[in-house]
Amino acid sequence: MLSYNNHDIGELSLSVPVFRDKLRLFLGENGLRMEEFDSYYVVESSCGEILAGAGIKGDVIKCVAVKETMREEGLLLPLLSHLVSSAAAKGLTNLKVFTKPENSKVFESLGFHLLASAPKAILMENGRGLERYCEYLRSFRREGRCGVVIMNANPFTLGHLYLLQQAAAQVDTLYVIPVLEDTTGGFSYAERLAMIRRCIETPGQAGGDETVLVLEGSAYQISAATFPTYFLKDLSDAAETQMKLDLDLFARHIAPALNASVRFVGTEPTDALTARYNQLMQERLNVVEIPRLNSISASDVRRFISEGSYSKAAALVPETTRPYIMAALAERALRLELDTPFKPGLVCPDSSGAHSDMDYTTMLRGIAAIRPFFPQMALAASADELISLGIEAEKAMLEATGGVNTHRGAIFCLGLALAALGREMELPDNERDIQNSLGEFAQAIFDKQLKHSNLHFTPTSLAGARKMASEGYRPLFDHWLPFFRQSGAQKTLLMIMSSLDDTCVVKRVGKQRAEEVKKEAGELLNSFNEEKLDDMCRRYAAEGISPGGAADMLALTIFIDSIQK
Repeated sequence: MLSYNNHDIGELSLSVPVFRDKLRLFLGENGLRMEEFDSYYVVESSCGEILAGAGIKGDVIKCVAVKETMREEGLLLPLLSHLVSSAAAKGLTNLKVFTKPENSKVFESLGFHLLASAPKAILMENGRGLERYCEYLRSFRREGRCGVVIMNANPFTLGHLYLLQQAAAQVDTLYVIPVLEDTTGGFSYAERLAMIRRCIETPGQAGGDETVLVLEGSAYQISAATFPTYFLKDLSDAAETQMKLDLDLFARHIAPALNASVRFVGTEPTDALTARYNQLMQERLNVVEIPRLNSISASDVRRFISEGSYSKAAALVPETTRPYIMAALAERALRLELDTPFKPGLVCPDSSGAHSDMDYTTMLRGIAAIRPFFPQMALAASADELISLGIEAEKAMLEATGGVNTHRGAIFCLGLALAALGREMELPDNERDIQNSLGEFAQAIFDKQLKHSNLHFTPTSLAGARKMASEGYRPLFDHWLPFFRQSGAQKTLLMIMSSLDDTCVVKRVGKQRAEEVKKEAGELLNSFNEEKLDDMCRRYAAEGISPGGAADMLALTIFIDSIQK
């Protein structure tokens, strides 16, 4: 804790509710709303009153405020100096800040320089981040008429492809820059960038490498750094200020670096914020608006994914995007399995079941760790490639969970399904064709002697996995899937438990008890009631019985249902 003029300077402990409430009150008194911070630094009086404060999230300084009666006391400079020094000690040497124009001198004294300005706010940074990004952009600079499209592409749809095709036809070079910011419930930046590049690199799409160049995004396009209210969809004075900052940044730096004389956008018939952004863009830049293609919307694709309908989502995207749709549906299947309540012995939102080494949060970390491998699995060209991806996915899972096996079986069965189905984006209508495709790919893997890989299947579990996978998961198509569509996930789990030779159960309690578990699950299914289910959950948790294999098969059932729905 440092001192300045008899006032203490230090970091506020945001994990303590009373301090968060104290900060929320301070910010509200200064016209600011509470946000999430990595750290928040304050100047406090001897009695603990906050006199000045400044937060940081990532590399962005946020919510700088000084108590009204103390604004002539020179508190801001030592506070910000302390924040910058603390950030530098953590390796953050290129900080950005949104602030009022009248604060520019204070930040200039700390080494910040202006990036963009609007009537009510300025954006500054204290490093060479924007300069380095513009150097990167200039390495792709071409002569002639050049245009830019900045898109979220969450995911990349036929509408986005149409926009690029129409734009590319009007310029010598079209630069495409995806938004760097990742939004909750969508596709990651890495996936969105890959979707755009895969499509553009496909012959006959939008000009190929000769006309269209897909560049890396940065914090200097629309993102939480340059446009923090954009994703809130709040058409307010604050949002308009941020829009003007973003456009000033583009006009001052991005466009000149690329020799871009025109920016292309799609028309926005429904979203008021984006429509206003397009209007402001036309006032500042040379803008060409291209009508939407049949009102195709990425939000519709995301909705169809959340509803578990591959066919509806796939109809709105290029073939090159479809592996990413499959990947999202595989993640959805894992989350729906995890979120299913009252699963005997298994982890769910309100119970760790029979597990002392994992809980709901651990399972979520496992899902997040293996999620990036799903698109690659759908694109796997061979059994060797899929095996390698499975090994890497398992390593990532174990690292994320501290060595706990949360999804080893799911990596195997979902990876197999993704690879088998990903070979043919126009999926067969016949369930038997899908089953055969699964079996064929499984056999190709087993021919590569999967038992010698690092996937760690025991001989017993491998034998069971081999038989079921080689048959294309016949019980799933013959029994589990039709039952799931009628009865839902909870009862389907019991059906799977009643018929599956679950090696997870055998390993924990032996073969004889595993047979009893199958019988008990069948009896409960035949005379189902919640009281009996609750009793089974308590008993299995106490006995250490965890039907993990059944959980994996439930997730696979949910995934196949979404592919066919």
